[in-house]
Amino acid sequence: MAFQHQTMAQGKWFTYTLCQQLGNIGSEVGRANRWKDKDQKLFESAAFRAIELLDLTLSDARWKKRLKEIARAREVLCDAFTGGTLYNSSFADLEKYFYHFAYAARNSIGR
Repeated sequence: MAFQHQTMAQGKWFTYTLCQQLGNIGSEVGRANRWKDKDQKLFESAAFRAIELLDLTLSDARWKKRLKEIARAREVLCDAFTGGTLYNSSFADLEKYFYHFAYAARNSIGR
């Protein structure tokens, strides 16, 4: 499988904390939200990168007890990508969800 995030897939991703991983996913979700209804190509690229990073997080053995939550986040992200018909999800709501992880990751730097 070809990854857009080659260095992340080669192991760097697995050195991040869960908050850092989810915060980075939130960055891609934010980009997707920003480009939604403006540029379909950029929107899809950001959404696919977010899904790819969620897949990497799902494959991280450290989070095996948190797979249910991570898998649910992936499911809701895919629902938002397909129009939010199943869960009424949106990229704006997902951006808010992931923002808290980015904030926590940023606050933990240097501690």
